[in-house]
Amino acid sequence: MDVISATNAALLIEDNASIIPGGFGSCGHPDILTTAIEKRFLATGSPRNISLLFASGAGDKQGMGLDKLAHKGLVRKAIGGFWGLCPKLTTMALNNEVEAHNWPQGVISNLFREIAAQSPGVISKVGLGTFVDPKNGGGLISKDKGQALINEITIKDINYLHYPIQQVDIALLRGTVSDEDGNIAFDDEVSFTDSLSQAQAVKNCGGKVIFQVKRIVKNHSISPELVKVPCFLVDYVVIAEDDSQHPQTYGRAILESEYTATNSSPRQQPLAKRIIASRAALELQKHKTSNVNLGIGIPALVGAEIEKNNPDKHVVTVESGVIGGVPEEGLSFGASNSPMAIIEQSSLFNFYDGGGIDVAFLGFAEVDTNCNVNVSRFGSRAPGAGGFINISQSAKKVVFCGTLTAGGLDLSYQDDFIEINQEGSFKKFKHQVEQITFFGHSPKNESREVLFITERAVFSILKGTLTLVELAAGITVDDITSLVDCDFSVSNDLSEMKFNI
Repeated sequence: MDVISATNAALLIEDNASIIPGGFGSCGHPDILTTAIEKRFLATGSPRNISLLFASGAGDKQGMGLDKLAHKGLVRKAIGGFWGLCPKLTTMALNNEVEAHNWPQGVISNLFREIAAQSPGVISKVGLGTFVDPKNGGGLISKDKGQALINEITIKDINYLHYPIQQVDIALLRGTVSDEDGNIAFDDEVSFTDSLSQAQAVKNCGGKVIFQVKRIVKNHSISPELVKVPCFLVDYVVIAEDDSQHPQTYGRAILESEYTATNSSPRQQPLAKRIIASRAALELQKHKTSNVNLGIGIPALVGAEIEKNNPDKHVVTVESGVIGGVPEEGLSFGASNSPMAIIEQSSLFNFYDGGGIDVAFLGFAEVDTNCNVNVSRFGSRAPGAGGFINISQSAKKVVFCGTLTAGGLDLSYQDDFIEINQEGSFKKFKHQVEQITFFGHSPKNESREVLFITERAVFSILKGTLTLVELAAGITVDDITSLVDCDFSVSNDLSEMKFNI
């Protein structure tokens, strides 16, 4: 292992290289490395035509993370799971300036392991019926650039999707501490993400692994059980000059001194989100104990409700590999306050894909008559699927959380009644979603509970039909009908929606 500067690390990137950029969304990205690559490209025009392979694309929506690489000529191709935090790179994809693919985050997380093993790739049912299914576009974002890479195969009369392995040349990763041999520990990181399998993948492709760390310690002063990436997988280490170059999350970097666990509390959020989080958390009263997954956005707020009401009954997981504690949201999503355990992201997704989640709380952008859900692409935005497809397809019970309308919605609550001060300008329940991220007519939905919780109504999938099952006090069926464009049925057992705020 050699200690080098970020400038010299950037010089190691050759034209046409395939790069794994580390991190999970808002957490753990080696920004000094991608910043150095951007600086070199703007000054010299190199490296050119690189390819990116990432599970959850890092960024703060303000230019950090993968958006440091979002320059025409720098990136040629990108395969990613979640794109929502790197809007510049996403815009390039939508404008066909790069060949761009959106694959399920959990699939890519496991793909790193398959690349390391030099297997044919990931073979999975994850994605069948959604937009990544070859029959529905194969996950290609850039419609006029490139071709879909996913294939459908049949094994013993059962259909699967085949996600092929990719050649990878460079891994840009981040840990906290390196010893003088290059053993890497993650003391101050919020998760391990996929760093181990990413490093293994690159080494077995004959490439180079570069780690950003906060400090180097003397040999053998890191306890063996704390080493997450061993030295034989590490070629170069770059040291951050100060903590500002190495924040745990982009959110903590912004808030810094005023950051506290209560910043993530639903009581700091708009009323509609608080109502939804409260009503969603009541679903857990039906379960003695459960393994719970919380998605980004409103679902992340359910964690504080669980901590307040049932902290000892349910174990909350976040797809970054963090287990227990109170998950954070916004630009700190992927971290938790006081977690009980942290494991590799791919290992957690293996558990998810096998049906290990008892209850999953996920967001939604659009719902349609066929009970399909879209979170991945709408209008000029393409945040991507992230782990949504893995989780929504495999969980024993799915609770989608979101407002009935969007764009300026304002309400108040008094005397146990909801009053709409201003209706949202966009309807989220539509005749047909723009893109299918959750396949509503999957046979699995016939044998599990699927709910859609809004601030004034709750729907369920009953016998393949979107069905209204609860209304908030003061809200009528006609009120709901006027605000949705999709067909739905009304339950014969329509009840009053309960929540605590």
